[in-house]
Amino acid sequence: MDDGLRVPPNADGMTCIKGQGNNVILIRNHEIGHIPKLGIFFKNNPFGNEFKSYIKKNSKNFYDIKNNKTHCFGGTTSIVYNTKTEEVESQYLSLGGTLVNCSGGKTPWNTWISCEEIVMNKGGSVRKKHGYNFEVLPSETPQINKAIPLKEMGRFRHEGIAFDLDKGYVYQTEDRYKGLFYRFIPKKHKDLSSGGKLQALSFVDWRGIDTSNWHKNSIKVGEKYRVKWINLDNVDSNKDDLRVRGRSKGGAIFSRGEGIFQFENIIYFTATSGGKNRLGQIWKYTDNKFDDNGIIELFYESEDSNVLSMPDNIIIAPNGDILLCEDHRGKDRIVGIKPDRTVYCLANNALNNSEFAGLAFSPDNKLLFVNIYNPTHTLAIKGPWDLL
Repeated sequence: MDDGLRVPPNADGMTCIKGQGNNVILIRNHEIGHIPKLGIFFKNNPFGNEFKSYIKKNSKNFYDIKNNKTHCFGGTTSIVYNTKTEEVESQYLSLGGTLVNCSGGKTPWNTWISCEEIVMNKGGSVRKKHGYNFEVLPSETPQINKAIPLKEMGRFRHEGIAFDLDKGYVYQTEDRYKGLFYRFIPKKHKDLSSGGKLQALSFVDWRGIDTSNWHKNSIKVGEKYRVKWINLDNVDSNKDDLRVRGRSKGGAIFSRGEGIFQFENIIYFTATSGGKNRLGQIWKYTDNKFDDNGIIELFYESEDSNVLSMPDNIIIAPNGDILLCEDHRGKDRIVGIKPDRTVYCLANNALNNSEFAGLAFSPDNKLLFVNIYNPTHTLAIKGPWDLL
């Protein structure tokens, strides 16, 4: 990359933000965990031999670091891409010293929230607690952001986030088999670091319901259910028990909440292993404009792995279709679902058995960007995306 570092592996969630002229800025997560035994340390890290000098110059911006060393290699890289010349203008590390940066979401003020999909306490070569969100600012000049954890958004296995554009609420998924669906209400607009209130979704008529449908077909596709939101306390959970305490208060649990996306003030999110056959569910949450509650609907549940198998990242295409990245063993695909629930295959990964991840449209909706997880590839796919 332009900062002398190698492109790291495990490319996951991603966003696309408009830059100057024909440039767009892609901010790309890397789902790399704690590497406690590296032998000769700086010769075995994902960033290559230049990392030793790089980290000395930029140590104040890394999150988990001590004596110019880190064993936490998650973070983000940014790509400045010229859509007219179809050339990469620059590429660089933009967040460092974090762990298992899986997905996240773009803010309404055009920054990226990168999420740690792990909860780890400090000890040994881990010097700080992990399990947080971090804000990454786009830049066309190579620079690493100072990593500041957004602790009041909760400490849990974060996956993705999406915003209610009218109210400023932030919705969050949790990648656990019995995870909650969260809502964060910030104290200040455009300032998540100022803190706020964290809540969990609960069904009005079912306290602590298990929505997986694994053992009982409790939730019907297409039916709408009233929800309420439960306030959570001790959100910087030392015991990694936020989901347990939330359910004890009546919070609904979802089977591996992962991809999430906002479209026309509707929040869509996936439960990767939900459904009777554990092949995945797509949920649809609609906020009530007149109070702080809303309606949730199971929009789709897969019954056949040949149709859809374990959906992960999600985005809404310009024509309103849902696009999903699969994450299962074997050849993964990008799958589309039309508003009438018709399913089609958009793309196969012909390179390897790695997953697709990080679906993101360019601001003009002419390009669809997507990652191949490992080894890191980022693809730009031309439309016309309004004519799927």
